[in-house]
Amino acid sequence: MGSYSHILAGFSLGFHHRSILQRLLADTPSDTGILRLDPEVLHASGISVLALDFDGVLAGHGSPVPLPEAVAWMKRCEAVFGGTQIFILSNKPTEGRRHWFAENFPAMRFISGVRKKPYPDGLLKTAELAGVPPSAILMVDDRLLTGCLAALVAGARPCYIRRPYVSFTFRPFAELFFWLLRSGERSFVRIITLF
Repeated sequence: MGSYSHILAGFSLGFHHRSILQRLLADTPSDTGILRLDPEVLHASGISVLALDFDGVLAGHGSPVPLPEAVAWMKRCEAVFGGTQIFILSNKPTEGRRHWFAENFPAMRFISGVRKKPYPDGLLKTAELAGVPPSAILMVDDRLLTGCLAALVAGARPCYIRRPYVSFTFRPFAELFFWLLRSGERSFVRIITLF
């Protein structure tokens, strides 16, 4: 099936988990971004590991480094969870990003060498490396049919970012594509819950 099997998996797994995805969509305020996530509150709710998507969650698509406010938020998370309990789980783990994290957050780890989200492989590897059950992991992602769905399949907790970081000046066509993709995912989830 090749490199696009994760797209087909998103539709089929999305249909299977349609009612939970619909609830997640309905329960997430439209202005939810990472800055609304309080690390201490997350930790108190039983989360012991964070899995963070990069594009849309920490910066606009294609950015080589996180935004300054995302860096400040990650420092707060590191103080609460510890750097070894925070993982970057992106479908685009570039070498430039790895290098930046190695210099700025050396304890945080990238998950790679696994099938792309929505397959649960990355979260299962995260659970193994962190030494926790998947239910103790919060997957923070701006896509319903990739990261949020992967969390549901793996038995982790999804956190849907409805107000992702975008930069139409830096990469206008990529941002437009992903804006349309996110809108399409929300429409798909709303439609499939009718079945």
